[in-house]
Amino acid sequence: MASSYTPLGIELQATGENAGTWGTKTNTNLQIVEQISGGYTTQAVSDSGDTTLSVSDGSTGATLSHRIIEFTGSLTSGRNVTIPLDVQNFYILKNATSGSQTVTFKYATGSGTSAAIANGKTVIAYAKADDGTNPNISTVALAADVVDDTSPQLGGNLDT
Repeated sequence: MASSYTPLGIELQATGENAGTWGTKTNTNLQIVEQISGGYTTQAVSDSGDTTLSVSDGSTGATLSHRIIEFTGSLTSGRNVTIPLDVQNFYILKNATSGSQTVTFKYATGSGTSAAIANGKTVIAYAKADDGTNPNISTVALAADVVDDTSPQLGGNLDT
């Protein structure tokens, strides 16, 4: 039986396979786990089309296998960044593009929910892979800037 791979690219070695190369393969797997648990990377997004994040089986460096992804580039319209249907992971996503456009983080196909990240904003997104054809991505927005609050309120007793 040959090796198989997880949706985030970790190699699952078959019993007795890869004699003499276990150290290298195990170290690569540990580096991938490190990326998944806390890695940071940037991903350029452009007006030329949507961006597809793919897995890199048995290799480090796949953008979708990083915990934190900062989207960069200059946009004149909103763009999609897609991931494969079987990816389950949570991400911290920041839209650092210029041009005041939204970046939508979603599965490659299907009509499940997605994460819309406004320009300059950061969200926590959980890719669920909860449906084989229409998986969902849930989001939690991080604290908004004080300037975004159009109706600030004070509470408690104030002394003047």
